[in-house]
Amino acid sequence: MLKAFRGQLLNVDLSTHHISTEPLDQAIAENFLGGAGYACRYLYDKLDKDTQPLSPENIIMIMTGPLNGTFAPNTGRWVVCSKSPYTGIWGESNCGSWFGAEIKKAGYDGIIIKGASETPVYLSIKDDEVKLEDAEFLWGKGTIYSTEKLKEVFGDKKAMVACIGPAGENLVKYANIISEERAAGRTGMGAVLGSKKLKAIIVKGSHVQLEVHDKEQLRKAITIARDNVKASFGTQVLSALGTSGALDMYNTTGELSIKYFSQPQWDRAYKISGATMAETILVKNRFCHSCVIGCGRRVEIKEGEYKTDEIEGPEYETIVSFGSLILNDDLEAIVHLNRKCFDYGIDTISSGGTISCLIHHFKQGKITSEDIEGLIPEWGDVELIELLLEKISYRKGIGDLLAEGSNALGKKFNIYSDEIATVVGLEVTYHDLRSNYGMAIAYGIGGAYRGPSHNACDPYFTLVGVPLEEIGMELIDKYSDGKDMAKYCSIDMDYRALYSSMIMCSFCNPLPSQNAAIVEAATGLKFGIDEIKRYGERILTMKRLFNVKMGLKPANDKLPAILLRKFQEGGSAGKSPDFDKLKRLFYEHRDWNFETGLPSEKKMEYLGLKGIQ
Repeated sequence: MLKAFRGQLLNVDLSTHHISTEPLDQAIAENFLGGAGYACRYLYDKLDKDTQPLSPENIIMIMTGPLNGTFAPNTGRWVVCSKSPYTGIWGESNCGSWFGAEIKKAGYDGIIIKGASETPVYLSIKDDEVKLEDAEFLWGKGTIYSTEKLKEVFGDKKAMVACIGPAGENLVKYANIISEERAAGRTGMGAVLGSKKLKAIIVKGSHVQLEVHDKEQLRKAITIARDNVKASFGTQVLSALGTSGALDMYNTTGELSIKYFSQPQWDRAYKISGATMAETILVKNRFCHSCVIGCGRRVEIKEGEYKTDEIEGPEYETIVSFGSLILNDDLEAIVHLNRKCFDYGIDTISSGGTISCLIHHFKQGKITSEDIEGLIPEWGDVELIELLLEKISYRKGIGDLLAEGSNALGKKFNIYSDEIATVVGLEVTYHDLRSNYGMAIAYGIGGAYRGPSHNACDPYFTLVGVPLEEIGMELIDKYSDGKDMAKYCSIDMDYRALYSSMIMCSFCNPLPSQNAAIVEAATGLKFGIDEIKRYGERILTMKRLFNVKMGLKPANDKLPAILLRKFQEGGSAGKSPDFDKLKRLFYEHRDWNFETGLPSEKKMEYLGLKGIQ
């Protein structure tokens, strides 16, 4: 058996309430490691185009990786995967906190959840004592109350919880899963749990020791990697200012998304920046399990309308979603809205993107007040945002439509798809592609992953000097839309796909050779730079194969015009990538067929995927 794994998965059938274990598939683990790669290969054979994401037939997997429990830097994360109810393709959401490490300590590499319960339940795990318990007393409650109450009932405040809120219960298509004030945020995984009436999972393990291949070599490899990460400039910025530490710079360079992607700069952006947060409401850093960076923010508002005790502060994407995207410069209000989303169990990116889409098209005259219950949307209207978040989470009135997302809003009011900032049905994130052409691939080739993502391909981050030259990511002009950018982003996507299986936080960047040394010492697999590249490409390609099986076509890899229109001023004035050219070059570099979107037979054989139908 491979080392660093527990060797078994917990199998939960909610239709029959039967709980069992199944052995880790060694062949899958050897070729895809753990995390999202393992889940994708496993689910590929069990789901198809006709599987309804919110039906009992859909399967959802919560997976750890082989490095969970080794204390390799920033490897405490866990991932949840399924067929997405929001996009109809691969659904994946990655989360921090300590929940993943606790699953591993309980003796499992992951949890497979199938079927659907007739009544609300929660899953209780104490090592090999696993039970489904009645959750009627939690149904309808927010995640804050649910987490606290579950720990009380469980009898251990140190147990870790992952749960859904009202948004998941009401099948909001972009509902998320909340764990210890962290979110598995994208692609609607909370709605999948809601459809199965699984309110929560609470887990406490006692198996601290993990058998690894070479304990001494692993200790040395981890020490080298941790020291390298701690010394990096990126770590210093993230630690001091959080993920929104570069917001002021992004406003200058044109990377910040403003007024639903229609404005190049904003003179009030500094009021919501990481620096402003640090100077005003920051209490301390928040660290996930085995983290050496501490980008999380613990904040406190001592007085005023949004007064609150110490709570989790908003990340960059949330600050943009409820800040610059809707022209709201009140940082304390953003903290308040973030807490609302946290309690409702709703993705801040898709909810903020959908609401800003509504405001934008209302201002464009495409939606009237009569269409939306007499509401009069205004930029920066925090009360409106708060009202709409509640309506969405409980599917009340116009919230029932907004709960289906931006594309549903556009369809209802006959808004041309080029004016909706989504790709494959998922709202784009907030690193404007006019400021970094690599983000055109990260967003536009969404069918290579779960949809547009700044974590699956992050040239906005790596092109500022993250040292990944060992795997061929030489620093290039961020305004390139030639072969060099197609190659760079292809390698970037592969590498982050590997991260989703190890599992490692994408902000953590030891040298690739250092990561290889950790994986080899932990698992016993031969792992060098060649394996770093091949495993990453294999894992990403598996996700592409899954998406094509679900019906995705090359035509779905496209960008809406609203993201490509040139600004006449600001840091990206006159800039816009030639996406059609980048797409063609990207397909050529990866050896993908322009008609089917699939890799060539030669590529499939090289990756060890030949024969997968």
